[in-house]
Formats: sequence, structure tokens, C-alpha cells
Amino acid sequence: MAKKIDLEKTLQELESIVETLEDGELSLEQSLMHFEKGVKLSRECQTALKEAEQKVKILTDGELKDFDSEVTDD
Repeated sequence: MAKKIDLEKTLQELESIVETLEDGELSLEQSLMHFEKGVKLSRECQTALKEAEQKVKILTDGELKDFDSEVTDD
């Protein structure tokens, strides 16, 4: 069974890695280690989002619909 991730925490960690890499002050080896961790975190986020999408499909009888961007007055 896959472990549950805290999506917000994982995204924050991923953003931190991107900022660190963009600073350009790491050695090549450190940059590769950060990049590898970033790829792993990105994949975990993608998996969590796909799982959430599947749950939504189940709850909506398999029909994903776009939300209307217009607000209606009832």
C-alpha cells in the first residue's frame, strides 16, 4: 500500500528545491541530488493528484465535468 503524502507540504518542499537550484550556488553533485529529490517529489504529487481524480470520478459516477466560471443568481 502506498503511503499517503501531505500534498501541500510536498509542494512546499518542491518549491524550496527549485529555489535552491535556481540560486546556482550548489556543486554539481549537490544539484543532482536536489534534482533527483525534486523529480521524486513531483512524481509523488502527480500520483496523489491522479488518486484524487479517481475518487472524484467514482463520486460523480465516472463523469468529470468542468465547473461553470459564471456565477448565477438564484
